[in-house]
Amino acid sequence: MIEEIPYNPLDKINLGESISDALISRKTFPLPPEESFNGAGIYAIYYCGQFEPYRSINNHGHSSQCNTPIYVGKAVPAGTRKGGLGLGTTSGPVLFNRLREHADSIREAENLDLVDFRVRYLVVDDIWIPLGEAIMIGKFTPVWNRVIDGFGNHDPGKGRYLQQRSPWDVLHPGRPWAMRCSTCSKSKSDIIATLENFITKQHTK
Repeated sequence: MIEEIPYNPLDKINLGESISDALISRKTFPLPPEESFNGAGIYAIYYCGQFEPYRSINNHGHSSQCNTPIYVGKAVPAGTRKGGLGLGTTSGPVLFNRLREHADSIREAENLDLVDFRVRYLVVDDIWIPLGEAIMIGKFTPVWNRVIDGFGNHDPGKGRYLQQRSPWDVLHPGRPWAMRCSTCSKSKSDIIATLENFITKQHTK
């Protein structure tokens, strides 16, 4: 006899999937969206350009066919990272501001063009934001989350430039503050080789 496991809509995975599905169902926007908006939440960034190492994940060069995000992230209200949930507070345009920061990073990169990027975003109740982000990353394994680390980094500030330049800044040089950091232990060719190996394994699953 086969034992069926009862479906629990409040199971953590099912809740996360519902958030992920809600995000994926949203239309795409330019990065950043043209109009500011209030709220915190999650987002998925898509690449539609012709940078050769991304040839297999470039969404066929069409913004209308955004299926494979290159990066997934979240924007949480102030205080959340210090242990507060931020419940009942007004978060302001934290998600919009985060997308605008990402747009600035891409503008500064020497080998990327902002017009080649699209974004889906979803304003989410604060407590569900980390869960939604985790499910999205687990489902799509975006390369800027899994392989090419550093896209979401901020300027570490004066006196902290001894830290290594991130792999993202090696592959996409141009952010002025990143150029002040010490040399990365990985070369550009090493990073591209790791990326290609990762993509090959993903496609053979």
